[in-house]
Amino acid sequence: MLKQFTVLGALLFALNTMAQNVDKGKVEIYDKGKGYYYESILKDIRDVDEKLEKEAPYIRFNMDQSGLDLPNNRSLYTTIWCNPTESQGNGGTCWSFSTSSFYETEVFRQTGKKVELSEIYTVYWEYVEKARRFIEKRGNSNFDEGSEGNAVARIMKMYGAVPMSEYTGKLHDRKFHTHEKMAGEMKAFLNSLKTSNAWNVDAALETIKSIMNHHIGVPPTEFVVDGKTYNPKTYLNDYLKINPDDFVEILSYKQEPYWKQVEYKVVDNWWHNADYYNVPLNVFMDALKKAIKNGYSVSIGGDVSETGFSRETNCAMIPDYDIPSAYINEDARQFRFSNETTTDDHGMHLIGILENYKGSGKDWYLIKDSSSGSRNVGEGNPNFGYYFFHEDYIKLKMMGFTVHKDAVKDILKKFDSN
Repeated sequence: MLKQFTVLGALLFALNTMAQNVDKGKVEIYDKGKGYYYESILKDIRDVDEKLEKEAPYIRFNMDQSGLDLPNNRSLYTTIWCNPTESQGNGGTCWSFSTSSFYETEVFRQTGKKVELSEIYTVYWEYVEKARRFIEKRGNSNFDEGSEGNAVARIMKMYGAVPMSEYTGKLHDRKFHTHEKMAGEMKAFLNSLKTSNAWNVDAALETIKSIMNHHIGVPPTEFVVDGKTYNPKTYLNDYLKINPDDFVEILSYKQEPYWKQVEYKVVDNWWHNADYYNVPLNVFMDALKKAIKNGYSVSIGGDVSETGFSRETNCAMIPDYDIPSAYINEDARQFRFSNETTTDDHGMHLIGILENYKGSGKDWYLIKDSSSGSRNVGEGNPNFGYYFFHEDYIKLKMMGFTVHKDAVKDILKKFDSN
């Protein structure tokens, strides 16, 4: 009997001990990058692979501008009012940033109002219209991030405009724009239609919009400014008082007849606009200078990939080892456009002039820019976001500009008489 109690006691003691020593688990956030496997084995593999795959440094021949007396200071220029520079980030949307800045200056010139316009609102609807044409043409139309400055007026007429405060296009506390992934998704979807043959415009555009809504947000349809409710069309017409038909494109290239309205034949003119006023080079340069001296800014576009375009001095020049100044003419300009050493790769806002710099007989122009290259001087520098263009650089490499029609009345009158 005693033995039975002893065995029973031992069993109860064992059960009680087991109840007091139950193993416990816990939930942890697993850091995939930590641990010997990641920090030692994979790190060794990655480091060696990076050494083996390391590319040779990119070597580029540039003009040596060190030691030159350059007017790369904004304070030297007679300027037209504009807002501070805005960064386009990692988006290929210079056409919208430069021309939106131009329209902000035009609103101030015409009404005295200082406004900031949403560049991405224009970009959103430009993508919609690019996609529409791509679908209607069964894929036979360019779809990419680029466009032309006159696209802004076209989109304004169709969709109006909105303040920057109402639509930044930057979600998730992003500081800079990035459209690479969004554009890639849209292009992949549109290209898939070539296989599926699902060329339904309305259905396809809903997908395009849904992609953009995810990446840059849904554009507003109504908002309040100065206590009054507007939609994008009434904001454009009643508040900004901008008429998109008041603006024209001045072009100069020899491959099309002068004194005719022609198509600017570049990829970014994807809708094949043929409203460009094509003028001889001397008329082009005179019109530009006259406009800026009379208080009109311009949105200007052309090539910024030249050896004389420096991101260290922020000055754009034509070195004489390329072509001496005296030989820059219509043929030199057309030659470079025809052999594609002049490309339509960037749009900017021209806002100032420095005439006859130090008796040189040459003018310089102040350029407001949205790209990263103009920002290498540092944010605290007053020249942050600006370039300084020698007149020869514009003469050889800048192909066209957007301006208010009143600034070029004499040119337009000659077109009317032809």
